[in-house]
Amino acid sequence: MRTTKWLVLAAALLLQPALAAEVGGVKLEDRIKLGTAELSLNGAGVRTRAFFKVYAIGLYLPERKGAADAVLALKGAKRIHIVTLRDLTAQQFADALTEQITKNHSEAELAALKPAMDEFRATLLALNAAPKGASIDIDFAPETGTRLVFNGQTRGKAIAGEDFYRALLRIWVGDKPAQSDLKDALLGKGD
Repeated sequence: MRTTKWLVLAAALLLQPALAAEVGGVKLEDRIKLGTAELSLNGAGVRTRAFFKVYAIGLYLPERKGAADAVLALKGAKRIHIVTLRDLTAQQFADALTEQITKNHSEAELAALKPAMDEFRATLLALNAAPKGASIDIDFAPETGTRLVFNGQTRGKAIAGEDFYRALLRIWVGDKPAQSDLKDALLGKGD
């Protein structure tokens, strides 16, 4: 009888969704589905500015990768999952993303990315604000492109092509990341 109870308890625990990480008080799932793709949490961390926690972030990929070049070269669906840890204006968020994309690309690369950057920036600015606790997913699906999902609602149009998504990834895992220890955390090298 006792063995049966333990087996039932063990089975119940195995059926619970696995939480892979908790960063900045935000719980992140170990695996998610994006369309028909199964993605795994590659790494997670907290973006800080000065002494303030700005957002928790998790990077979901079709397979785990520990090197930035491997992440950037990886084909298939991907998700950047962000939960704000303080109130942000859409302007602050858009400016920070634009600044980091600029830091990680040459002038020629930026010229090629400009239409996609302008489109994405306009979608972000239309949000007006990202209050504390807001969920922001930046998804890439090969069939449709890059999509912004704010608090579960798709916003703006999909941006075709994988180049723009790679540009976004470089914000956090590029040669000049927004935060070095956050880059390590997203590559699964954090504490």
